[in-house]
Amino acid sequence: MSSPLPEAPLLFFDSGIGGLSVLRAVREKLPHAPIVYAADYAGLPYGTKSEAEIAARVPALLGRLVERYRPRLVAIACNTACTIALGHVRAALDVPVVGTVPAIKPAAEVTRSGIIGLLGTAATIRQPYVDRLQSDYAAGMTLLRHAAPELVYAAEAKLRGEFVNPQIYVDAMRGLTHHPDGDRLDVVALGCTHFPLVVDELTAVSPKMRFVDGAAGIARRIAHLTHGQVWPDEPPEGIFVTTGSVGDVESLRLALADQCLIQIKSL
Repeated sequence: MSSPLPEAPLLFFDSGIGGLSVLRAVREKLPHAPIVYAADYAGLPYGTKSEAEIAARVPALLGRLVERYRPRLVAIACNTACTIALGHVRAALDVPVVGTVPAIKPAAEVTRSGIIGLLGTAATIRQPYVDRLQSDYAAGMTLLRHAAPELVYAAEAKLRGEFVNPQIYVDAMRGLTHHPDGDRLDVVALGCTHFPLVVDELTAVSPKMRFVDGAAGIARRIAHLTHGQVWPDEPPEGIFVTTGSVGDVESLRLALADQCLIQIKSL
């Protein structure tokens, strides 16, 4: 395959701004990479949708985005989308696709008690994909699962500069610790890319807990797949694309600018 042009971007995709937690890690490794970040605000939240809805929606949207922006690589920075639709997307697109899956493997590597927690959306935690991750990387360990969709909205509100009730974080952690053996829980995998954006708040209510996510691993994978490719001398302004109204994301402009996403457009 021919080498992409220097201006060919990395395309990030999520239901909202959760993928910024992944983009942040990628920018540390590839600071000159052109970036297009697409948020499916018209479809948010994914966690309450059926598998059939997500399996149909995500490949179709990414097909339109790839046609428009001609990226060198697609990163699906959404655990729910990946656990359901990653195979469909890879079959539909002719560019490399990097997925995001719950960080059960790194959680299993650092736990001392053998009791691992998984916070995610309702759609993510029920997937057979998660069962396979547990079987492959945490066999013999206990995986406690809790759906915490309120953390998605907490992360979105935080980046908009809005007040978030701290009880949300207390309730999310109690959703794990109320399980049998929950008192021995020592590491939590953040199974939604929104959740690392509120890890400081989660740590504040569970200061002895260790939280892990997959952003660093995704960044390494993208750096590996693009090794030897040419980047611009200076990165162009990043583009933020929403499937919803541009006006509805104006309150995120400062948070987006922190990741050099300056242009805001609609799909």
